[in-house]
Amino acid sequence: MHIHILGICGTFMGGLAALAREAGHKVTGCDTGVYPPMSDQLRGLGIDLIEGFGADQLALQPDVFVVGNVVSRARLADGSPKFPLMEAILNRGLPYTSGPQWLSGHVLHHPTHHATGPRHVLAVAGTHGKTTTTALLTWILEQAGLAPGFLVGGVPLNFGVSARLGTGNTFVIEADEYDTAFFDKRSKFVHYRPRTAVLNNLEFDHADIFDNLAAIERQFHHLVRTVPSEGRVVINAAEASLQRVMAQGCWSERVLFGHSAANVDGFTARGEPHDFEVRKAGLVVASVQWSVSGVHNQCNALAAIAAAEHVGVPPEMAARALASFQNVKRRMEVRGVVHAPGGDITVYDDFAHHPTAIHATVDGLRRQLNSSGKTADRILAIFEPRSNTMKLGNMAAQLPRSLESADIAFCHAGGLDWDAREAMAPMVDRAHVANTIDELVAQVKSAARPGDHLLCMSNGGFGGVHNKLLETLKG
Repeated sequence: MHIHILGICGTFMGGLAALAREAGHKVTGCDTGVYPPMSDQLRGLGIDLIEGFGADQLALQPDVFVVGNVVSRARLADGSPKFPLMEAILNRGLPYTSGPQWLSGHVLHHPTHHATGPRHVLAVAGTHGKTTTTALLTWILEQAGLAPGFLVGGVPLNFGVSARLGTGNTFVIEADEYDTAFFDKRSKFVHYRPRTAVLNNLEFDHADIFDNLAAIERQFHHLVRTVPSEGRVVINAAEASLQRVMAQGCWSERVLFGHSAANVDGFTARGEPHDFEVRKAGLVVASVQWSVSGVHNQCNALAAIAAAEHVGVPPEMAARALASFQNVKRRMEVRGVVHAPGGDITVYDDFAHHPTAIHATVDGLRRQLNSSGKTADRILAIFEPRSNTMKLGNMAAQLPRSLESADIAFCHAGGLDWDAREAMAPMVDRAHVANTIDELVAQVKSAARPGDHLLCMSNGGFGGVHNKLLETLKG
């Protein structure tokens, strides 16, 4: 089969392209605004990319067009279609489908030469931590010898790719609540029909498609409805929003996880995020020593351990696997170190973009520095409000609190319709706002000093700010 993917450079669609190629299909695709790591992965796979969404791509004559949710029926200012290829597909009556639907029919619930029937799908959902928890769970199953297939919304460093078919009967997938396509407004994850579902957390996000938190809770319950009675739903016990989701009905085994000592029936952690006991129903069942920082990642580990248990991996074995977990690209990834008299300056890259994720990331780095005796080291938080929700300004007021563990904050405000300076005003002289990347780099250079940790946070390429900072500081 020849599939042509519209929006191939998104993390999900790029992973789908890798799976389709591995399964023996011919894969081509188109997109705009390409940046690593997905562009590097696609080029490495030898997948042909076309810039833009021109109607001339009909000449490729694929068997089916797989449409990403970046595609819409939008019109430009002059009245012409923003995606002329999609208009041509519709006008010609050519076959098309969504990415999640194609994945469900051709990978998740389709026998392969490796598996004799539908796979045991483990889906990881949540506003935050989906990518890391999916990578954690995949690595646990890999170390347990289950050879899982997977599709992660990033590149796990243990594997070097965001997706693979695997040779076992399990498949781990990051379950995104964002909509499927312009012609299917259900969340992506309703297509996956998992036997094990992880509900990591749930906050308001995606303000461009959801009116309120209740609308997202409804989609999460659609996911719960698809889990069979022999399945397992792994739930963060501390989330009131998830309690409301479960109150709507659950027909599967429920397993809770969290930090509360009162949560005796589920998985809990006791100890520091990098060195802790894992308890189940109050009894110690494993211990984890690993290099990943942050209380949020401790919770991610508990969720992965609880999910892995459902496919036969004992908690003790899962905990041992975590010791060799290398995290995911763009999750506290060190992009470079500038050696300077008096102390090195370290530049990090992280995908955090929601205020809660920004807070967890900065706080995690602060805890890591404190635990290693570097209490005097400063954190310079450098971020851009790039997600659709942040661009709308819905959560601007939450930014000062999310950055409270940073010594100085720098915001790239170019293209925003709301006043970033006003939003950051509560931080007084600890906050700086720039309208361009060059201005931002100049501000950071002026403030940086030996021993600083420069934490860059964005869900996009951030204008190559990481390399620009490294080059500028070296100079």
